[in-house]
Amino acid sequence: MYAVVETGGKQYRVAEGDVIYVEKLEGAQGDSIDLSNVLLVSNDGDVKVGKPYVEGAKVSATIEDQGKAKKIIVFKFKAKKDYRKKQGHRQPYTKLKISKING
Repeated sequence: MYAVVETGGKQYRVAEGDVIYVEKLEGAQGDSIDLSNVLLVSNDGDVKVGKPYVEGAKVSATIEDQGKAKKIIVFKFKAKKDYRKKQGHRQPYTKLKISKING
């Protein structure tokens, strides 16, 4: 059994027991959350596709960690104009463990 969920403007294919990294969600480590924006649910060949979401379907998950990704460097410059700008960025994320798919 698997589902396709939408969170943070992105779509993820998840199954029970999967660990995914999503855009930062509110909540503390160990909290349980429900993802209700379920686009598709497949259960042993029985596929339900939503318009846009599957009614009554939800995916339960547990927050395992809140953190920041590796630093990336953003470097801008303009040739022959003596313009240089160096900036770093660390994207916040939430690590989720999928516990149950209700579809």
